[in-house]
Amino acid sequence: MKVLFVCSGGMSSAIVVKALKTEAQKHGTDMEVLAIGTNEVAEEIQKGWDVVMVAPQIRHRFNAVKAEADKASVPCGPIPPQAYTPLGGPTLFKTVQQLVS
Repeated sequence: MKVLFVCSGGMSSAIVVKALKTEAQKHGTDMEVLAIGTNEVAEEIQKGWDVVMVAPQIRHRFNAVKAEADKASVPCGPIPPQAYTPLGGPTLFKTVQQLVS
């Protein structure tokens, strides 16, 4: 599964990305996660992503990101603030699963 994180500058915490990947492995899911800035969404979203998640610090840009995701028929949702931590893997994984189902 390919998950695209959108944050303010593409500098999403490596710890949060790692937490999601670790949780996915626990569930037998191979997951690729890429963090990008909002200015890269329109181009990157065309590269076959399964889901787009928007970081809490840019929730004010959610509608613009979702519009791009909708054009590409890619599910899009916000990352819950409580999941944007090193311990947020289970919540992040559950959110991803809900978006793609």
